[in-house]
Amino acid sequence: MNEEAPLLRRRTATSESQISNSRLYLAVFSAVLGNFSFGYSLVYSSPVLSKFKSPDADPLLRMDTNQAAWFGSIYSLGAAAGGLGAMLLNDLIGRKMSIMMSALPSAAGYTLMGGAVNLWMLHVGRFLTGVAGGMTAASIPVYISEISHKKVRGALGSCPQITAVFGTLTLYALGLVVPWRWLAVAGSVPAVLMVVLLVFMPSSPRRLLSLGQEQKAEKALRWLRGSNYNTNIELSAIKHSINTQVKITWSQLAMPIYYRPILISVGMRFLQQMTGITPILVYLEPIFAKSNVSLEPRYAAAIVGVVRLFSVAVAASLMDRAGRKALLYTSSMLMFLSSLTLTMISHTTPCPAVNITTLNHSLHAEMGSTLQASQGTAVSLIPLISTVVFIFGYAMGWGPITWLLMSEVLPLVARGVASGLCVTVSWVTAFALTHAFTHLVDIYGLYVPYLMFTVVCVFCLLFNAVCIPETRKRSLEEIENYFRTGRTFTIRQNHPSVLTS
Repeated sequence: MNEEAPLLRRRTATSESQISNSRLYLAVFSAVLGNFSFGYSLVYSSPVLSKFKSPDADPLLRMDTNQAAWFGSIYSLGAAAGGLGAMLLNDLIGRKMSIMMSALPSAAGYTLMGGAVNLWMLHVGRFLTGVAGGMTAASIPVYISEISHKKVRGALGSCPQITAVFGTLTLYALGLVVPWRWLAVAGSVPAVLMVVLLVFMPSSPRRLLSLGQEQKAEKALRWLRGSNYNTNIELSAIKHSINTQVKITWSQLAMPIYYRPILISVGMRFLQQMTGITPILVYLEPIFAKSNVSLEPRYAAAIVGVVRLFSVAVAASLMDRAGRKALLYTSSMLMFLSSLTLTMISHTTPCPAVNITTLNHSLHAEMGSTLQASQGTAVSLIPLISTVVFIFGYAMGWGPITWLLMSEVLPLVARGVASGLCVTVSWVTAFALTHAFTHLVDIYGLYVPYLMFTVVCVFCLLFNAVCIPETRKRSLEEIENYFRTGRTFTIRQNHPSVLTS
């Protein structure tokens, strides 16, 4: 018998109909407050850099171009360190505790920036908030994946990205009216609230079973699924998955079940950053100022934040309908077209002044100035529109889906360490790119960075076509078996325990 139905679907149909998701949603909300703080802290530099570079800035806090580049990029270096820390903490103290631990560097970093009287306090504070961001980026997607069931995993898997985007939008909005020191104070609030709520949330049932704590795992799963849910089938599936795994060794990394999903996850995180999303977000207001956008840069940045939030919400609604790969194709194409437009616009020299021959010199001057003004206004909106399309495309695919797929395809036996590795690679790439971006713009203008981002978008299309599997409506066990059998595309059921394509 050869049928398309995912493994265990028939056996779990009855119990799944009795699932109550309310407490699951509460647990996810509690965790993703860390992503809110991450999104907020990531773009903290965007509205405040202009104040630090201003001649009116405090002499002890004034920044030149190189110092501004470090302030913008050192966050990514901290995030890389946080990812490395999460590699150890995820398996040492568990996902939930790792998320809670991220509040310590977050609170310390915001305190330093809010009370800064020297440049080193700003840079160290920025670095510490980056450490917290790296920890949450490595831990929260895995925690959500392990407490969710497959019917809602796609939508809930996009929640980290949605809340990170909402945190970014909040920063842009507050930046319009709130002084930079109070922006730092406000940033510490979500981290504190996250810790308070997570105290009452359960640990991952998979984590508890791996420690041999079956009663706690059953209690946690029943809390997450509701009192009427039959936990036996799901617990048995998780136990079977854990019992059939052994501790991974370096020699075993040569096996497809391990190296393929790890390479796919690392490749996705590398390409995600190489699209230029981090330097664009970190330097959004300075970029708009350099592009001569007709709107004030701070208002243009707020518009981008609103569009980004809308597009991530759209992606969440389509995640389990259109599938991961379809959204990634759409995302790559939108990013390619918009970055290509930005490349051409940034390389185009201004048009010469309009020369209209007429007997009435005053009429000629009036018409010429009107045409130039309308032409200038239209052209000045193209960078904003193209950036909005770029952000829309990224937020529909390569933003949330990369996080989700990382938590889905990584082998369970190495998920904690591998997710930390992915986040570390991602943020080291972001640091190098964000730091180099400022210097590239100073030397070549925006043309060279945008051209590089355009080329990367082509590689994103190819990588999605060749390397990324479709995981929509697949259980974590099915996805792992997909890599174990070495199949390339569709996972099908020929036998209760064997999957073939």
